[in-house]
Amino acid sequence: MENFVLILLCIVIGYGINRLQIFSKDAAITLNQFAINISLPAMILLQIPKLHFSIEALIPAIIAWGVMTVSALLILYLSKIFEFSKEVTGSLMLVAVLTNSSFQGIPVINAYLGDSALPYVLIYDQLGTFIALAIYGTFIASYYSKKSELSFRIIIYKVLTFPPFLSLVIALFLMGVEFNETVTEVLKDLAATIVPIALVAVGLQLKFKLPREEIKPFSVALIVKLLLAPLIAFIIAKIFNWNSEASVVSILEAGMSPMITAGAIASMAGLAPRLSSAIVGYGILISFITTYFIYILIG
Repeated sequence: MENFVLILLCIVIGYGINRLQIFSKDAAITLNQFAINISLPAMILLQIPKLHFSIEALIPAIIAWGVMTVSALLILYLSKIFEFSKEVTGSLMLVAVLTNSSFQGIPVINAYLGDSALPYVLIYDQLGTFIALAIYGTFIASYYSKKSELSFRIIIYKVLTFPPFLSLVIALFLMGVEFNETVTEVLKDLAATIVPIALVAVGLQLKFKLPREEIKPFSVALIVKLLLAPLIAFIIAKIFNWNSEASVVSILEAGMSPMITAGAIASMAGLAPRLSSAIVGYGILISFITTYFIYILIG
C-alpha cells in the first residue's frame, strides 16, 4: 500500500509545484535527466546481473516488440479510417505505441510483484521500449514533422551513447556476478531515487486540457494503449504458452501509460502538442486503474 501512496503523493507534489511555480520551468527536464543518467543505470547494474541467461530473460523483449508492432499497425489503420491529419497520426504513432515502461512501470510493478520482477521490467524497457524510442521514435518524429531531417547516423550515435543502454551492456556481461557489499549498497541508494524523482517529474509535466475536436484521437490513443496493448501481450504469451513472472510483467508493462518522453518528442516535433500532452497526462491517471484490473485478471 505504501508504494501506491508514494506514487500518488509524488505526482501530486510535482503537480502542485508546477501550479505554484516553485521550481523553474525546466525542472522536469532536469529531474528526468538525473533519473535517466544516474538512477536508472544504477538500477540496471543492480538488477540485471541477478538474471540467468535463458529464453525466460528474453520474453519481455519479444513481447515488447510484438506489442509495439501490432499497436503501430493498428494506429495507422484507425488513423486512416477516422481520417486523422498527418500531425495527429504522427502524435498517436508515438504516444499510443511507446509505453511508460520505466518511470511508471518500475514503481507500479514493484508494488504488485516485488523486487524479483524488476530485472524483467528493465529488460522490457531497455531491449524493447528504449531501443524503439531511439530508432522508431526518431523515425516517426522525422517522417511526420517538417521540422527535422532523418539521420540514421544520429540515431545510432544516440543509442550507443545512452547511459542506460551502456549500463545494460555492462550489466549483461556481469550476469551471475555478485558485487561486494559496499558497491551493492551504493547502487541501491542511487537506484532508490528513481521512483520519487521520476514521479515528481511526471507531476510537473501533467496537463489536462482537452478540446472537443481532439476527443476522438484522444480516445483512440488510450483505448489502444491501455486496453488493446495488454490484450496483445496476453495473446502473444498464450500463443507461446508463456506462463511465468516474465510474461506477467510484460503484460502489465504493455498496459502502462503512454511514455512521457514520447509525448515530449511529439510536442517538440510539432505533432499535435496539446493532444499529445493530454493523452500522456490523462493516460497516467487512468492507467493506475486499468493496470490494477489487468493485475487482478492475470495475477
